[in-house]
Amino acid sequence: MDIERIWTIRESSHRIQNPLTADKLAALGQALDLQPKASVLDLASGAGEMLCTWASAHGITGTGVDLSSVFTRKARARAAELNVAGQVTFVHGYASSYVADAPVDLAACIGATWIGDGVAGTTALLERSLRPGGLILIGEPYWRLDPPDQAAVEGCGASGKADFRSLPELLGHFGDLGFDVVEMVLADQDSWDRYQAAQWFNMRRWLDENPGDELAAEVRATLAAEPARYARYGREYLGWGVFALMRR
Repeated sequence: MDIERIWTIRESSHRIQNPLTADKLAALGQALDLQPKASVLDLASGAGEMLCTWASAHGITGTGVDLSSVFTRKARARAAELNVAGQVTFVHGYASSYVADAPVDLAACIGATWIGDGVAGTTALLERSLRPGGLILIGEPYWRLDPPDQAAVEGCGASGKADFRSLPELLGHFGDLGFDVVEMVLADQDSWDRYQAAQWFNMRRWLDENPGDELAAEVRATLAAEPARYARYGREYLGWGVFALMRR
């Protein structure tokens, strides 16, 4: 039970495993007016930066669940570093089937709605852990510009244009599911750069240290092709944001 090794290589230096910067993540916490002792569930929590920094800044408590044993260990170490290990817990397990023992004030899935087979299924999963009147956070890609052809679609990591919505379509989809959108924080091209380009450095350092590894050829091919592909497609056409929702 673990994620593919390629992702532990690509994101080995990342504290935030999505295109939000530390400033944007902090701004999101401030915008949500998080109160001390508020309870948070973070499904697919990765290295735990959201829970740990919000516990430090706002006094929240929380649980993070992630399939990666590597990232779960990093999350626990980060909690200890920020002296919030008594406030947050990290579980190595399947986020797709996890439901909190008691209703939480905020339930989140930031950038991994595949755990519920899409936005609709993921919001339904999160609602199973949410108290009435609580907040849901969804992190999700969207088309920043309409991709002109299949090459652009695939260059953004999608198999078809229908894999993502435009921003207005995504906001409308939340409404169709019965939610009000009450806040959002969007990545920009600079924050995308920080997320993507750091992966290239991670891959290069890993290659220098592990030239004989069975994944070396795959990592080398990815590093050779990805910067130009990202500049041509992902940076131009793909957006990303975190959206706060409340049930109507």
